[in-house]
Amino acid sequence: MKILMVYPEYPDTFWSFKHALKFISKKAAFPPLGLLTVAAMLPQDFELKLIDMNMSKLKDKDIKWADLVFISAMVVQKESAKKTVKRCKKLGARIVAGGPLFTTQYQDFDCVDHLVLNEGEVTLPLFLEDLEKGCARHIYTSDERPDISSTPLPRWELVKMRKYSSMALQYSRGCPFDCEFCDIVVLNGRRPRTKDKEQVIRELEAIYNSGWRESVFVVDDNFIGNKKKLKAEILPAIIEWMQKKNNPFTFHTQTSINLADDDELIQLMVKANFDVVFIGIESPNEASLVECGKSQNKSEELIPAIKKLQHYGLEVQGGFILGFDSDTQSTFQEIINFIQKSGVVTAMVGLLHAPNGTRLYKRLKNENRLTGDFSGNNTDISINFVPKMKFDTLAAGYKKVVSTIYAPKPYYERITTFLKEYKPKPQRAARLKIMHYRALLRSFWVLGVRERGRMYFWKLLAWTVFTRPRLIALSVTLSIYGFHFRKIADSYARSLDLSTRVAP
Repeated sequence: MKILMVYPEYPDTFWSFKHALKFISKKAAFPPLGLLTVAAMLPQDFELKLIDMNMSKLKDKDIKWADLVFISAMVVQKESAKKTVKRCKKLGARIVAGGPLFTTQYQDFDCVDHLVLNEGEVTLPLFLEDLEKGCARHIYTSDERPDISSTPLPRWELVKMRKYSSMALQYSRGCPFDCEFCDIVVLNGRRPRTKDKEQVIRELEAIYNSGWRESVFVVDDNFIGNKKKLKAEILPAIIEWMQKKNNPFTFHTQTSINLADDDELIQLMVKANFDVVFIGIESPNEASLVECGKSQNKSEELIPAIKKLQHYGLEVQGGFILGFDSDTQSTFQEIINFIQKSGVVTAMVGLLHAPNGTRLYKRLKNENRLTGDFSGNNTDISINFVPKMKFDTLAAGYKKVVSTIYAPKPYYERITTFLKEYKPKPQRAARLKIMHYRALLRSFWVLGVRERGRMYFWKLLAWTVFTRPRLIALSVTLSIYGFHFRKIADSYARSLDLSTRVAP
């Protein structure tokens, strides 16, 4: 059979890094790891073609070529997925869909021929068996949590690696915590399921043998869900492999803040060449943390924990949420102060939403406060519930936060705060490519000449050159991120000013 695999577009949000990627001539941040893994589960005699719509256009001839069109998406890609499904149906395509979007909101996609939901290791073989028999059903679903140690290696030959800024690898699924607003446990459960060290090394080898020599994103929702196995098996194996290969990759991942409690784990991650961790900090408001069940945060002294990770050589990127029932008008300034003091340069601030199936969704439903489905975009002002705070107060407060933290002066000051604390391990010389020199020159023009706040850019570069010269590349990179964040924040502020929306 001829299989067309389609990955819908992401909207332009803080997470897309769209405006930053242009500096290095990249099209997207990450490849569609889920589809590449599904591709490896299909019969070897199937002919496969993959279209990532964030990279290239989906053409009618591609759709007409296929016997089946496989679509996978996250919730934030819903609008693009809807348009793609409609277009494929119009051309007479037979559609197979799966992934987080379709698993949690399948009721919105009745026109899809076959919904292969939940985890593909369980439901995809059932679909393929029925497909071969000519009796494939409309919906395949299962509550089973499969052992992912037998998940096959992704089919990397289906993508153009050079168009992405990072490759991706999954080591585990699931998270031991149960935050009220989070759908990780809905999709993947609370018991972290992991791959063994041999499989992790095989996946690294596959990426390495494909010619990649840059960043690898370990996509786990909480990389440190099983600390014991990480310290005893996985990280030592990665360290040994990386040393044999002359450290070809840097790694970044997502963890919980309790990473700061374990010096041995931090040191092993840094030795393995992890240099960035994203942490859901959510709020400096203790009452809001208690409300959402973020027990791992409320027991921490958050800023000292962040500073400790930075000092060890890990850049901390942070997620923050506004709109908890316990938030007050003072929360907006508290978040601004926290972000500036902590030196969390990449601070992703969004509004609270209630993803389908979460404890928050169920609570709000019981309170008759739900107004619709989760959009997947936490910068979307059309939140799907009625907040306790007056809606226009929440919207104005959110606008104040993002407009402040991404403005040139506080943003560049935050980079300096971070770089003063940051103590990266000694590394080999960077493998500079033409795109890096182009990015540097473009940053001089765009950030140092054209953009408002250019004096802060030059001030930061001068300070870095004279005080932390080894970090000049990181300083420029973070400056470029700021350009992207300001683009999104400015666009968002304009939409708020022009919006005629009322409280949901």
